[in-house]
Amino acid sequence: MQVPAYYADTYEEQAQTRVAAVGERDGVPWVAVEHCLFHPQGGGQPADRGWVDGHEIVPVRDHGSGMVVAVASGEAEPLVFSVGQPVEVRIDLPARLAHAALHTAGHLIEAAGRTQGWVLAANNHFPGQARIEFTAPTADARLDSPEGRGEATEALRTEVAKAIVEDLPVTWENDAEGRRIVHLAHLHSAPCGGTHVRSLGDLADVVLPTLKVKKSRIRVSYSADHRERG
Repeated sequence: MQVPAYYADTYEEQAQTRVAAVGERDGVPWVAVEHCLFHPQGGGQPADRGWVDGHEIVPVRDHGSGMVVAVASGEAEPLVFSVGQPVEVRIDLPARLAHAALHTAGHLIEAAGRTQGWVLAANNHFPGQARIEFTAPTADARLDSPEGRGEATEALRTEVAKAIVEDLPVTWENDAEGRRIVHLAHLHSAPCGGTHVRSLGDLADVVLPTLKVKKSRIRVSYSADHRERG
C-alpha cells in the first residue's frame, strides 16, 4: 500500500521505507514506494526531483495502478528493485519549497481577486510561468486604462501583503467525497492536489507586476519564494 506522504508534510525531506510495487511504463522500469515523498507533476505544479537509494528519479502518476511511480531521470540506468526491499527516499527540499510557495501564493492571489469581484478562469504555478487568470462578471472600469489597471493591481498587492503579515494558517482536509480541500484560513478554500506552505508567513518576495487584460481575461502574473524562518 502506498501513502502519499507529500500531502501529509510538505517539509519532509527523507525517509526510510519499502518498495510497494515494481513495473514498466512503455518498456521503462518503475518502482513505487510505500511512504511516497514524491509529488508528481499535476494541478499546475511541476514534479519533485527525488532519489531512491541514491538513484535520481522522476515521479509520475501511473494510471494503471493509481500509484505515484518513480522512473530513472534522464539517461540514468534503469531502476532495479524488488517488492518489499528497504530503501531510502529523498526529495530536493529547496525545489519542493519553491513549488509550494508558488502554489500557495497562487491561491492567495485568487482569494485577493475574488475580493475584487473577479472569478477564477485558469492558473499556472510553474516557476517563470506563474499566473492567475480571472474573468469579471460585471464591468470593471479600472481595467480599461493603464492607470486603472495599476490601481487594481495595487489592491491585489495590499490584500496579499496583509494576509502574509497576519501569517494565516494553511490547512487541508478530505471532504465527504474524498476530495482534498485546501484552506487559507477564512480567505480561500478549494479542491487541490498540490503542495503548500504551513502558513502564509512562509511566503517571501511575492511580486505582482501590473496586471494585463487579454481577450476579456484578467491575467495576474506573479513570483514568490519560500521564507526561511529560524
